[in-house]
Amino acid sequence: MFASELISNTIPPLRTSDTVQVALDRLSEFKLYHLPIVNESQFLGIVAEEELLEVRHPEEALGGLSLTILNPFVYQDAHVYDVIRVFHQLQLSIVPVLDYSKNYLGIISIHNLIDYTSEIYAVKEPGGIIVLEINNRNNSLSHMAQIVEGDNAQILSSYVQSFQDSTRMEVTLKINKTELSGIISSFERYNYQVKAVFNSTITDNGTEDRYNSLMNYLNV
Repeated sequence: MFASELISNTIPPLRTSDTVQVALDRLSEFKLYHLPIVNESQFLGIVAEEELLEVRHPEEALGGLSLTILNPFVYQDAHVYDVIRVFHQLQLSIVPVLDYSKNYLGIISIHNLIDYTSEIYAVKEPGGIIVLEINNRNNSLSHMAQIVEGDNAQILSSYVQSFQDSTRMEVTLKINKTELSGIISSFERYNYQVKAVFNSTITDNGTEDRYNSLMNYLNV
């Protein structure tokens, strides 16, 4: 996925002739904390809501103020991982997208990014989640997929979390079924450590047994 494919066409940029109040109203409308300033197709930078709120006269034009203008952007063919890195490092709510002539193409908002990540991680798809703790030498997704597919299931998405100064890793698997007992047993049989299970139909807290006992008592 390239940056150009994540551009939002619903959020217009600010111009230097816009007032502080216009900027604040637009930030509120789109629930953002940053907006780009663009004249024609020239990207001038990003202005932050926290600084605009300190302006005493909101009727003043942006071009007449001494504002701290941030200048982060990504090129149109940047990978989505690079986009996420810019969001994370600079704690932004938008990232501008430029072509290689430095012309402004649009912005990616944090809302677009969240929607995209929910799709690639199959968040909206029904299923269960298994978190495995493994050694980095045992990180074979193909073997994990074989185990899951052996139970007539499929991995919808996966991601790996590593830990600094450690060979330990966590692998999170989203699987297209909620009955996970067979898959869990298979992982344990192959010496995988199952650290956590979510959205599973497995119940081991005795609730069902207590319910059945109560029903039997009431039927006496």
